Amino acid sequence: MATLSARATEDSTAKLAEDPRCARGLAWIDKSAAWVTDQQIHLTEIPAPEFGESRRAEALKELFAASGFHVSIDTTGNVVAERRGSDPNGVVLLAAHIDTVFPQGTDVQVRRDGNRLVAPGISDNGAGISALVGLARALFESQVRTNKTVVLAGDVGEEGEGNLRGIRALVDRYGSRLSAVIAVDGPATDYITTQGIASRRLEASVAGPGGHSWSDFGEPNPITAIARGIVQFSAVRVPTDPRSSYNFGVIDGGTSVNSIPSSASVKVDLRSEDEAELARLESALRDAMQTGLRDELAKCDAPSDALQLAFRSIGTRPAGKLPADSPLLATVRSVDRTLGNRSRLESSSTDANLPLSLGIPAVAIGGGGTGGGAHTPEEWFNPAGRELGLKRLFLTVVSLAGVEP
Repeated sequence: MATLSARATEDSTAKLAEDPRCARGLAWIDKSAAWVTDQQIHLTEIPAPEFGESRRAEALKELFAASGFHVSIDTTGNVVAERRGSDPNGVVLLAAHIDTVFPQGTDVQVRRDGNRLVAPGISDNGAGISALVGLARALFESQVRTNKTVVLAGDVGEEGEGNLRGIRALVDRYGSRLSAVIAVDGPATDYITTQGIASRRLEASVAGPGGHSWSDFGEPNPITAIARGIVQFSAVRVPTDPRSSYNFGVIDGGTSVNSIPSSASVKVDLRSEDEAELARLESALRDAMQTGLRDELAKCDAPSDALQLAFRSIGTRPAGKLPADSPLLATVRSVDRTLGNRSRLESSSTDANLPLSLGIPAVAIGGGGTGGGAHTPEEWFNPAGRELGLKRLFLTVVSLAGVEP
């Protein structure tokens, strides 16, 4: 049974939805979902690999400006759109990352497969950035004025080795003025991410003498040493509680099939709900790679300095958790009840990690519709039901920002 406080919040949300201005915004969403999908296709077809998001940023800037926002692109590359409120000290920030995991040269043209749109990045995070475009227009059409400033940001550096540089710059920019941060990531409306999973991304590299595959056969091989280390680490127990994971995502090295490589490297993603477990996994990874190197040297009967192992940090994401009694969580849950949406609490690694680690109220939610195949060339999105996600964002924002009489 809902508490009196929850009922009061829910009643307030329901009344807000009936406000003529808010009702205009919700009505615009009902009739304009197809337009939002068109913008999603347009943005998805503009490549935005790691550290190469500028073309997509310029396109997003134009769309935000068309909805009456004050828009700029900051020195980090974030698209920052402000809709200023009457209170200069309050800011509600919604951020959707514009970068993708796919390298330059990937075919990002969207094709239709029945009801689905298929393209790399169409859901992650085409769904999120197009939801912000739809939200911007819904706020414009509603003509609602808010007490707090609403900031919509297409931020960079969420994927791969970006190390959350976009959201870091936004949090630095608004600082203590932030009353809430919402990361809009993917399409799903059946979750509220309230816990940020900590992660560490490392590159392990091995250097050696190299040589010819025939005349120098028997020399220690950096690729083989790394492979031995990977096998060694794969035997390490990874707990389900706290939930943890690892992934060997990129292996690089060598120059030709008939050359013993002089160097090789592997990039590894480690994640856990618990910082202590994450530290244990990193320690186990380092030990496993050292064992792989020693095993390769022993097999080749090579001196101990014939191979050199080095580690480099390529990304760190802090952990954080939203308190169960947070007004931000109460607001999102109230909006869900008003819209008849069932959602669960989740943990994940998103832009919300950073503000959560600093004690700033933050969640991550989806923009609407359904999707799958994230981070693969066959990634897909189905726009059916995306109105729910857009209305969820709209009511959450106006509830948090406060509507002027």
